[in-house]
Amino acid sequence: MSLGLSLILEQLSIGELLPLDLSIAPGEILCLSGASGSGKSRLLRAVADLEPHSGDVWLGEQAQSSMAGHLWRRGVMLVPAESHWWADSVGEHFVDEPAISDIETLGFEHAVLAWQVSRLSSGEKQRLALLRTLCREPSALLLDEPTANLDEANVRRVEAWLAARIRQRGSPVIWVAHDSAQIARVADRHLRIEAGQLVNSATSEEASPWT
Repeated sequence: MSLGLSLILEQLSIGELLPLDLSIAPGEILCLSGASGSGKSRLLRAVADLEPHSGDVWLGEQAQSSMAGHLWRRGVMLVPAESHWWADSVGEHFVDEPAISDIETLGFEHAVLAWQVSRLSSGEKQRLALLRTLCREPSALLLDEPTANLDEANVRRVEAWLAARIRQRGSPVIWVAHDSAQIARVADRHLRIEAGQLVNSATSEEASPWT
């Protein structure tokens, strides 16, 4: 899949979410917020083709419905709030070795690749899961509270690194976040899920549904 493509949701619906239309431009960070249980994570899972849903998703001119799920997820990658680790060492989870500059930017040394996963804190797992994902160079990113387990210094570190990589690659991004200060720093656009619909958070609670 190529760089610089739009991510387009057409009449997508899952769970209690009403059918929605949404377009995220290349290099745009769309922050998504809403109450617990409102459907934020399920929406990301639908876009990643990890749960059955109605409607369709497009990456450029490629429809999700026309591809096998595992192939779709090579280009549209989800980083869940709790990352999955299946091998003993950190390095075994990387298809290609990450650049030392990225490792250091995220606060590690090259030796981290030899670490046992069992020694990692939740925050270290979260940073390394992001690195693991971006090393695969997806065309679009789905981020489910990617800094939830980090202290403030590492939150800022990860925000800056992610934003730079997103702009560089022109990736459309849906970033689930609950921290209003973080949203103000990273979002090009901010939508909320309210009563099963997306509303523009820049306006009052009486805003019209965003379509």
